Amino acid sequence: MTIFLLIAAGYLLGSIPFGVILTRAFGAGDLRQIGSGNIGATNVLRTGRKGLAAATLILDGAKGAVAVLLARYFFPETGDDGAMIAGAAAMIGHCYPVWLRFKGGKGVATLLGLALALAWPIGVIFAAVWLGTVLALRISSLGGMMGAVAAPVAALLMGYQVYAIGLAGLAVIVLWRHRENIARLRAGTEPRVGAKKETTE
Repeated sequence: MTIFLLIAAGYLLGSIPFGVILTRAFGAGDLRQIGSGNIGATNVLRTGRKGLAAATLILDGAKGAVAVLLARYFFPETGDDGAMIAGAAAMIGHCYPVWLRFKGGKGVATLLGLALALAWPIGVIFAAVWLGTVLALRISSLGGMMGAVAAPVAALLMGYQVYAIGLAGLAVIVLWRHRENIARLRAGTEPRVGAKKETTE
């Protein structure tokens, strides 16, 4: 019963489409009809509203973090397993929200948020790899994928075995959600940051 509650609460929290809500509330239109149609922060940036994009990034990350923190607060007996399950459910909710016919974001920001809440050094490494890749290569999607892959590796090296397993599974989801980006990377056609049609997260 406890595991069911963790999954249900995490999923419902993660499925809140902040990008869609914010763009509609502030008159920026339906995010799903803009740019790539993705509900993440990078696509919000295409509306020209940097503040909304920043807010979306923070809120999407907070969904993962809050799910982990709530699991630890209300179900401390579940330990690392419960925290990982709740965080994973939040990310899955973000990627496949029931409210949007299971067409959600790519999960990078939410994964970063839950990684920070699980163990902040893991999240810091995630963020450093993500931002470092973007700054070096100016490819947003590649940065997100590299950060996602770095998280379970960092967790394993730091001795967080449960987190390493869970984060590895979530990294696979991130890669799957970026499969079109991967195809463009292989073809050499993936847009770079600053281009008119940059790839979204």
